[in-house]
Amino acid sequence: MSDSQSDDELDELRERKLEELKRKASGEPVPTEDGGAAGGTGAPDEPIHVEGPEHYRELVQEHDVALVDFYADWCGPCKMIEPAVEQLAAETDAAVLKVDIDAHQGLARDMQVQGVPTLYVYSDGEVAERVVGVKEKHQLRSMIEAAS
Repeated sequence: MSDSQSDDELDELRERKLEELKRKASGEPVPTEDGGAAGGTGAPDEPIHVEGPEHYRELVQEHDVALVDFYADWCGPCKMIEPAVEQLAAETDAAVLKVDIDAHQGLARDMQVQGVPTLYVYSDGEVAERVVGVKEKHQLRSMIEAAS
């Protein structure tokens, strides 16, 4: 897959998530991949791109378990774990949040992100675990399961 193809796919994913968030904010039902509507605290099957500190707080409070990936587009290790993070969004009941540290520098600073990728796991709105660096998919899954 070429970098431009990856960038196009990321842009498309971001646009879909933005549309989904706008629908949620307006109270409209959000269609799911299977044609149903998402609702309640069920986690989406794709990562949610955080739009700011308040959005971040709302999301970690809204979901029983959340995996948060603080990343940067220029970060090689972040790109390495991106497929695993996306798969975990689809395969687990955890909400997967993505925070672009360049777009949200204040939030990254507040969360003491000094290197990327930095991953947090939240359980019932509280930090359950924090790790820095590339982790294997099974390690991230174990963190999610431990927080469930």
